[in-house]
Amino acid sequence: MDTTTINFTINNLWIMISIALVFIMHLGFSALEVGLARSKNAINILFKNFMIVAIGLLTYTISGFNLMYPGFEESSIGIFSFSGFGLTLPENGLTVDYNGSFTYWTDFLFQGMFAATAATIVSGAVAERIKLNAFLIFSVFYVGVIYPIIGSWGWGGGFLSKMGFYDFAGSTFVHSVGGWAAVVAVILLGPRLGKYLADGSIKPIVGHNIPLAALGVFLLWFGWFGFNGGSVLSADPATVSLVLVTTSLAAAAGILAAFITSYLKFKTYDITMAFNGALAGLVGITAGADLMSPLDAIIIGFIAGVIIVFAVGIVDRLKMDDPVGAIGVHLICGVFGTLAVGIWGDKGVFNTGSFTQLGTQAFGIIVVGITCLITSFIILFAIKKTVGLRVSEKEEKQGLDIFEHGMNAYEDINLSDND
Repeated sequence: MDTTTINFTINNLWIMISIALVFIMHLGFSALEVGLARSKNAINILFKNFMIVAIGLLTYTISGFNLMYPGFEESSIGIFSFSGFGLTLPENGLTVDYNGSFTYWTDFLFQGMFAATAATIVSGAVAERIKLNAFLIFSVFYVGVIYPIIGSWGWGGGFLSKMGFYDFAGSTFVHSVGGWAAVVAVILLGPRLGKYLADGSIKPIVGHNIPLAALGVFLLWFGWFGFNGGSVLSADPATVSLVLVTTSLAAAAGILAAFITSYLKFKTYDITMAFNGALAGLVGITAGADLMSPLDAIIIGFIAGVIIVFAVGIVDRLKMDDPVGAIGVHLICGVFGTLAVGIWGDKGVFNTGSFTQLGTQAFGIIVVGITCLITSFIILFAIKKTVGLRVSEKEEKQGLDIFEHGMNAYEDINLSDND
């Protein structure tokens, strides 16, 4: 076996392992969302997360992959192109045109695992009051059409890529794409019953299983090794090892920063802030994990950990009810992480003294943000006016598990309004 064949096999093996790690992240999202919600909605949340994976893979097969990687012509502006329905092997057989590093099938499945994540982010933000059919319809259009078109602008060689916009593994193209849609969905849905009281005070609605939420965060951190590490798109030892180090350090720094900030602010050891601190650090490093030194990663993760504590409070004061803190983690820290490329990256302010890359990153954020806000509003508003977005007050009080699934997650469940 020659060296080229050996490298090709090793590259494929690493990306296949990364596929499995990213798949595990969906279990992490499920556990986190269920743990931070009330027990009467556990089955509903699990059902949504199962369906998101199915919808993501199937829509990505039918159209998403060829919308995201359409092969823009040299003369194309790079906004929209479509190379046809379904999956078709390229002319050169099993290998794709990326230094011959992996097969077409490996490429498809790795990218397909990313696709469902955008809708999963929305799932947590709208938990406990959205109609199941409404959420599934939204997921089909947002994951199957909007996500891959926006992704094509950067990862598919579109206009943002040509401008020099950089997003290594998806602080913008995955996390903030989901975060912008979460903002629209939360506003159109309104808060859960009893969350914001008439006197202006905010009533905490505590999750029913914090250990399960902790398990979810650890699974997400574990899966992020594939999310970022696989995005190297090869098993190159130098780059993959650096990415795994920067990913881990950012998460650790995020936890420490969120812990310190929340303690200084609230004088309590809030474990949910530690959860969000880990995720904030992970989202923050994702755009530039391959560009940062270990010290850069610690700084980025720490700042993201501070940001998330204030972001969660700001979102709550705006009466945007987000049960899992998805808007703060995925949108606000996704924006910060994308800007961090222009500050600490190899073309950023601290390395070259130039603000050009920072301006390009900001432009990309704005374009993606406006697009996501408009498209998600159109989809969700149309759903609201047809099948409806929100369950009835009675259904919400009694729990979605009974009304939409006809069963409870636990044998002895208290179905009181405060459950």
